[in-house]
Amino acid sequence: MDKIENEFASFFLKDGILHFIYKPNTELNLDAAKKVVEDRKTIQKGKSYPVLCDIRGLKDVDKVARDFLAKEGSSLVDAVALVVDSPAYEFMANFYLKVSKPDVPTKMFSSIEEALEYIKKFK
Repeated sequence: MDKIENEFASFFLKDGILHFIYKPNTELNLDAAKKVVEDRKTIQKGKSYPVLCDIRGLKDVDKVARDFLAKEGSSLVDAVALVVDSPAYEFMANFYLKVSKPDVPTKMFSSIEEALEYIKKFK
């Protein structure tokens, strides 16, 4: 299994799905968002994947980073399943979905199992 890790997140491919897990208390600005996307693309090696994105470790994402992730950050991504576990993360994810309007199908889930069920449809 291929795996890449940086100071913000870890990424690994499993069964045709890219798993993307933010580290605890991660704060993203534009530079951090660019690093995350660069490392994600490295593990993908030019191939598009559905993405399971566990955002439970995110503490904050500024507007410029959100907009970057929603547009430029969607390249080589078929769809995204966001995993949240609290009202605060649910609010953050809903805000992202409504305001930044990602370029690929993106839904929020409260468990990894539900997220995997959804994202498998895009393999």
